[in-house]
Amino acid sequence: MRRLVAAIPVEYASQRKIRERNKLHYRFNHWPIWVFVFFIAPGPLTFDLFERGFDSRMAVWLGAVLLGTGIAGLRGRLPGVEPKPYIIRFTEDRPNPRYRRVCYTFAWSEVITFAVLNVTGLVVAIATGHWHLKEIYRAAYFPLAGSIWLLGAFGRLPRVKASTKGEGHERRYFYGSVWAVCWGQPALWLMWKVLPHTRTADLFKLVVFLGILAFVGTLARKGRLPRTRPIVPGELAVSD
Repeated sequence: MRRLVAAIPVEYASQRKIRERNKLHYRFNHWPIWVFVFFIAPGPLTFDLFERGFDSRMAVWLGAVLLGTGIAGLRGRLPGVEPKPYIIRFTEDRPNPRYRRVCYTFAWSEVITFAVLNVTGLVVAIATGHWHLKEIYRAAYFPLAGSIWLLGAFGRLPRVKASTKGEGHERRYFYGSVWAVCWGQPALWLMWKVLPHTRTADLFKLVVFLGILAFVGTLARKGRLPRTRPIVPGELAVSD
């Protein structure tokens, strides 16, 4: 523990004010996060969205997601949208509710799958001189995402385990990964739009994308980004 404290800034949750209930604006502000998570879950459809723009298929799917997440939110069955925080003591061995496990499983699948397929598409483009990203998404998205869903179903992912006991450290891995892709993916999309599709340009895109992931991942590992500091065992805290 001393070595960890010396290397990484530690968040002393006992110094934070403990919420008895989540305020309405706090709950509402978390709802769009889960709308986005479930809206982009069908990866090939999301690829079409960024390639061609919004269409009727996406409107129908967005409506279904808004309805489903809205009902779940009203029932307090979305992380951060609960009437009161579920996790208070990070070392407490409490059952991890199913809705949290489902939500974080889908979030993990998108964090991993989109990044892996985009890197694969760039490598193929560099090797062959042609882009096959759409075909890669159609063939590989659901097998890869499905394997992550399966890991989540068996509780093999951070924040998706049967117990919340390791939440103080597991949330670091989750938020670190989210920060990395939230910086890297928009940068890659912008480069894909404005730079030519040549081997040299594609190599540049790959280097920049991997560089962003590595840089932000390092910041997260060192606890320099929000919610990436470890919670000292035994301290009180609130998680979402």
